[in-house]
Amino acid sequence: MSGESPPDADALARLERRIEDLVAVCRRLQEDNANWRARHQALSAEYVRLNERTRVARSRVEEMIGRVAALTREER
Repeated sequence: MSGESPPDADALARLERRIEDLVAVCRRLQEDNANWRARHQALSAEYVRLNERTRVARSRVEEMIGRVAALTREER
């Protein structure tokens, strides 16, 4: 033998509990990560949608300003 004593049952039980805890933490982190990725994807899609709406609104406002300016020029 190498002179080392085998780990006792308590030490093995503590190690097993610690491993189970770490596995549970890893699973929770994987779930959290998946949730954050889904949230990020949803927010990215909303950002694109809102950007498009802003672009359309800006275009409409610029068009209205052009019409008002044209009317103003016609009245002079």
